[in-house]
Amino acid sequence: MSNTVVDTWSQAEQAIARSAFDQAYGRAVAQLVTAVQAQAATLADASSVWALHDFLSIERHTIEGRFDFRLDGILFIFASLVKDQLLQIEELDGLSADKLAKVAAMSRF
Repeated sequence: MSNTVVDTWSQAEQAIARSAFDQAYGRAVAQLVTAVQAQAATLADASSVWALHDFLSIERHTIEGRFDFRLDGILFIFASLVKDQLLQIEELDGLSADKLAKVAAMSRF
């Protein structure tokens, strides 16, 4: 694989990426907490408890799978997070123009 500008990460870009990633993770967890609180408020019987358990299991799997901070795939993750409004493209300011353009383009699909 060639070492293009998109593949190369400065220390400053790595710090920006980590900060944006952590902010998006915090938002995803906050959304999950809100959803769990809403479901917990309606618990009435064993089946609703098990449904909450199932919901949490699925969400844990989804979040743990999605939030994998590896630079070789982070632009795809950022695009997905922008698309799902967990991250704003402006929070990636400081990344190279090539990286920002790639995230912006991928987030449209």
